[in-house]
Amino acid sequence: MRYADFEALVRRLALEVPAEFLEGVAGVEVSPKVLPHPVRAEIYTLGECIPLPAEGESDGQIRSRVVLYHGSFKALAALQEDFDWREETWETLAHELRHHLEWRARVPDLEAFDWAAEQNFARGEGEPFDPDFPLSAERVAPGVYRLDDDYFLDSPVRGIPERIGFEWHGVAYAADLPAGLHLPALLVVEGVTEPPPGDLVLLLRQSPGVFDLFRRRGPPFQGAVMARAAVGPGRLSSPGGSQA
Repeated sequence: MRYADFEALVRRLALEVPAEFLEGVAGVEVSPKVLPHPVRAEIYTLGECIPLPAEGESDGQIRSRVVLYHGSFKALAALQEDFDWREETWETLAHELRHHLEWRARVPDLEAFDWAAEQNFARGEGEPFDPDFPLSAERVAPGVYRLDDDYFLDSPVRGIPERIGFEWHGVAYAADLPAGLHLPALLVVEGVTEPPPGDLVLLLRQSPGVFDLFRRRGPPFQGAVMARAAVGPGRLSSPGGSQA
């Protein structure tokens, strides 16, 4: 289905949603992005409910944007001969509207998320930031956190290895670590076959221990690593899955 046709389909379906379920929804939008699942091969994020800052709102309500990803729908449709665009779109839209209702019930949790978003912005601007901020972001899989289009892979270590292994979208990778690295470190990963729309970042930090309470940390190390496939693609789930 073409992008324009998908947009028209989403608009039609949004009109079928009862008004009370759209209260506080700033908009239902379509994006061309492809969002591969961080762990599972052949799984894609089809849609999201994104909470908006509450600044300037007098009623105290949480507002959200609902976004459906045309690129993810196309990628999934290419894997399934019987892919039903209308059914999948309706299920995804309904799923994300349920998330909107959940966000509105979890106002305190948004404070930590907003703080993490501020720290990630500082990282991108080269300003000082708390290196543990990814752990306050949205947890999308065990050890995987997300802020906007950036994904962070939590990698606790006891010492600094020469190379490190990790998985992304069902494929095992390895990367040699740069010289002079110290902990904590945030390393932008390059070279994965299906990267996220933003940065893919390894968060290397000291494995938690009692003495960490007394250890002073300097500024985080920042750099980049080139990934190489450690083994062939590892199917971690059955083909043709989806994630709303």
